[in-house]
Amino acid sequence: MKTIFDRITREELITRIKTLNDNSLAQWGSMNVCQMLKHCILADELYLGRRHHKRVFLGLLIGKFALRHLLKNDDPMGKNAPTSDDFKIKEMDGDVSFEKEKWISVIEAYGSFSNLDFVHWFFGKMTKEQIGHLVYKHTDHHLRQFKA
Repeated sequence: MKTIFDRITREELITRIKTLNDNSLAQWGSMNVCQMLKHCILADELYLGRRHHKRVFLGLLIGKFALRHLLKNDDPMGKNAPTSDDFKIKEMDGDVSFEKEKWISVIEAYGSFSNLDFVHWFFGKMTKEQIGHLVYKHTDHHLRQFKA
């Protein structure tokens, strides 16, 4: 299973990010490309320990089960996967080139990952291996969403 902690995998993702532009259209969901970029930056900043987010009650009940199900194989995340309202970007516009460069720098930061006490807002405490696989799947999900 691919992981964000593999340098070659990060380079592949960055190459895909670079293909995005103002005209990139979503194949599913309601986000435009700039909203998606900002959403992914927020999520990655959470994994890297730059942001914090409170656990949700439903996650306390089923988070571990949902994580095992999501990471059980290499299958990509399904279309229209749910997220917390805190990760839904309301503003419709922005500078796609700027957000791409910002996301690329955040992706590169996984090369020196040190947030080993990470607690996901839904899934709970995660191992580095789980984080690596989940971040890859989340990134791939949104790049596929925009045909990148």
